[in-house]
Amino acid sequence: MFSGFTKATSEFLWELAFNNERAWFNEHKAQFEQLVNTPFKELANDTLALLEARCPGRDFRLHISRIYRDARRLFGRGPYKDHLWFSIKYDDALLEGPMFWFELGRSDFSYGMGFYSATAAQMAEFRKGIDANPARFERIAAPIVKNNSFRITGEEYKRPKGTHEGEIIDLWYNRKRIGVEISCDFGGDVLSGKLPEILVDCYEKLLPLYEYFLESYKLSPPAERSR
Repeated sequence: MFSGFTKATSEFLWELAFNNERAWFNEHKAQFEQLVNTPFKELANDTLALLEARCPGRDFRLHISRIYRDARRLFGRGPYKDHLWFSIKYDDALLEGPMFWFELGRSDFSYGMGFYSATAAQMAEFRKGIDANPARFERIAAPIVKNNSFRITGEEYKRPKGTHEGEIIDLWYNRKRIGVEISCDFGGDVLSGKLPEILVDCYEKLLPLYEYFLESYKLSPPAERSR
């Protein structure tokens, strides 16, 4: 059961960033397991279990990142990441599509929901859905916009795809990809055993938007969806 990260977790990730080589990591692997890997997996699994309990009948799947970088994509960086993340999504969006996520870094942590791998066709379906029923999307998006804890992210098109009356839809409509996140400095909630509840409280608020994005994902051509 997750009981919270510690300041030593952050200190280890900082040390790893400055000593990003196999010899150092192998010497400190026991610390990695105790301070980072074990509590991170506990957090991920406890969060999934709580989300399933609060939102029954949905086929959630969990993916936990590894500390090792892909050897084909080092690009001059060391073989290890200085952060970890996990994602939770429905079975029918295993590799692509919208996701809930949490990321732990050296000096901060963040969590939320995003449709980061969206293709142009999927975002076209997203806009088409808004055009067909803008009032429905406003009902879903308004509580998120009004919640000052959330930040809407995602690169916007240089040439807007269109406009809508009202600020709420305009915040979302012309983005290539969309995310909603909460970012914090390392400390506070990340040191608490209540972090799974905090994450699931957030995910529940974002669930209607997640399912709205999932509709766009499913309506796109099958070739646009990886498995």
